[in-house]
Amino acid sequence: MNSYRFLAGCYDQLTYDVRYPAWADYIEKHFRRQPLPGRTVLDLACGTGSLTRELALRGYEMIGVDQSPEMLAEAAEKNRGTAPIEPIFLCQPMERLDLYGTIDACVCCLDSVNYVTDPKKLQRAFERVHLFLMPGGLFLFDVNTVEKLEGLDGQVFLDETEDAYCVWRAEYSRRGRICSYFMDIFQLDERTGQWERGEELHRERAYTTEELTAMLRQAGFSQIRIFGELKMRPPVDGEQRVFFTARKDK
Repeated sequence: MNSYRFLAGCYDQLTYDVRYPAWADYIEKHFRRQPLPGRTVLDLACGTGSLTRELALRGYEMIGVDQSPEMLAEAAEKNRGTAPIEPIFLCQPMERLDLYGTIDACVCCLDSVNYVTDPKKLQRAFERVHLFLMPGGLFLFDVNTVEKLEGLDGQVFLDETEDAYCVWRAEYSRRGRICSYFMDIFQLDERTGQWERGEELHRERAYTTEELTAMLRQAGFSQIRIFGELKMRPPVDGEQRVFFTARKDK
């Protein structure tokens, strides 16, 4: 089972409830707290490019990076001709990030950091982001909390639209701190009128805030702060998602 090869074509349909304008509003609040060196922003693990598009429409020069060619194909089509400066898309894993120049900010959203299940690879990813950030640049990302991933164990979920149907179950290993999502996806082929079935496996690692803070410091970041879900305050007990911001020293 390969992640996103089948899901890419119906990802937007199944995640219709993600409020990308609200995410972009939240990101811009952090950008305004301390002005960025410029307006070039990397959307790391950009997926189908919905957030990339939202930020591009607000005047940022966007670079989208993802390791899934199928997701990037959707992103490129979605962003074609929609902003004054069309985003650039690159197919790369986070830990091997290699840009043509520097960036002023990096965002990595929708628990993409959790999908890097090898801590050594995540450490390298943080170091690569730090390398390409301009001095004074901002790194912003979110993670599903340990409590949330633990609570998913044994849960079964159903997502359904007119053209897509997804049943997925979650299993959490406390020893490895890995949450595995087993997905059965059915998608309607508009050309034939028939339903196609695909299977995918997705895995997320539960990282503690202490672990992530230590990784950011080791990568060279400073001014590391943690926030509640789409909030400008520290997280509270039971928070399901938390945000990190970190700066590269000037």
